[in-house]
Amino acid sequence: MDDLFAPPAEPWQRISPGYATVLRVRMLVSLVILVGITATMLWLLTDWRWSAGVVVAGAAYAAWQWVRLARWVRTWGFAERDEDLYLTHGLWVKELTVIPYGRMQAVKVESGPITRALGLASVELVTASVQSGAKIPGLPAQEAERLRDRLTAIGIGDEDGL
Repeated sequence: MDDLFAPPAEPWQRISPGYATVLRVRMLVSLVILVGITATMLWLLTDWRWSAGVVVAGAAYAAWQWVRLARWVRTWGFAERDEDLYLTHGLWVKELTVIPYGRMQAVKVESGPITRALGLASVELVTASVQSGAKIPGLPAQEAERLRDRLTAIGIGDEDGL
């Protein structure tokens, strides 16, 4: 079954493990806000034990997500081939996307404040179809720059896309 998700004769290039830190920070910020509001409302409206239960449940969820996010980041991979780009990810549901370079219309690079602080960026391939675009998150900035330049050069060379 793993052969179904393996690129022919190409090893997977992995995204940075530091991307798990970005996802963890996002998760913790949103969880602190959600649990804080919920626990405060329960403390004001009901018994304090309900509020404590929400805090304990939030901490358990955060611990589970902490481990899960690291595993999820390790599933991401991409392989550059002569005619197309393979992209795979997924813990429970594996996904493989193959994008022919001739279908590319644009290459976007983005980096938010947390990803910039960690020296990471995301590269997104825009195609004519909404469903066939691809985004590779958590690349080191130099790798994102190299991939952007390579994909742009291929697109210009093909004269079909970019």
